[in-house]
Parts: sequence; structure tokens; C-alpha cells
Amino acid sequence: MTTAVTRPLTATARIDTPDNAPAPHAYTATVYMNTHLDNFDGYQPHHPLAAATRTDGSPLRLVLHTSDRIRSHREAARAVFSVGNRQRADDNGQTWPGDIRSVSVGDVIKITGPGHWIIHLSVDSFGFLAVAEPTHLTGLAGKTRVTSRR
Repeated sequence: MTTAVTRPLTATARIDTPDNAPAPHAYTATVYMNTHLDNFDGYQPHHPLAAATRTDGSPLRLVLHTSDRIRSHREAARAVFSVGNRQRADDNGQTWPGDIRSVSVGDVIKITGPGHWIIHLSVDSFGFLAVAEPTHLTGLAGKTRVTSRR
């Protein structure tokens, strides 16, 4: 014997998002490599910067999900510094390209937060300093292959 059962109506939707789209509660970061001759003395607004890229030339954007470990832009910057010094991967498994120098004093990290706010932080010898949005961008570090001058 069968019994009729009324089921609630449901709808299924497909939402297409790019593979590299960050989670809604994530920080994304772009590193701008300081290409000035005195870059290791710290960032100055007149210093030229080049965005770090993947080996195929596409922009390198690191993704860090909010967690107990990352709850602020400074903690996200610390995690980016670790990725940029080949100590770990970002939360999508992306590592720092081997043919770009490590993130160093004088570089600038652009952090976009979960609320889509943006802050630029220069890498300092004792942490990070908030700076104005850089205006001297000179292309992509992956194309110029920024190397260490130490």
C-alpha cells in the first residue's frame, strides 16, 4: 500500500563563481615589490613598486580566511609575509613563486578585508606601517623578475 506525501517545493540554483574567488570572510592580499635601489632602507612614497605575479604572468593574489589565527589586517599581513618568505602557503594552497625574491623591508602589502575595505601596509623592520595607496606602480614583478640586491 502506498500513501501520498506532500513535499514542500524546492528550487535549485547554480551560482557560478571564479575558481579563485575569495570566501566572503577572507582577506586577499597583493604584494608590491619595492624596486628602488634603497628599497631595504624602507618604503618611501616616491619608490617605484611592481606587483608580484605568478610564473605565467598573472597577478599573484593571496587568500587568507578569517580564523582564530587571522582576525585583523595586521595578522593577515603577517601571514602574507610568511607566504612571501616561503614558510607556508595561503589558504588556497598557493605558494610564493621561486623566481621572485622574498617579501622584504620596503615592500608594500595591499590587504582587502572581508568588508571590502582596503589598507596598504609597508613592511618595516619591526612589523608593518600603514601607508597611503602607492602611486608609482611600474608593472609586474613577474615580468621584471625582481631579485634581491643584498
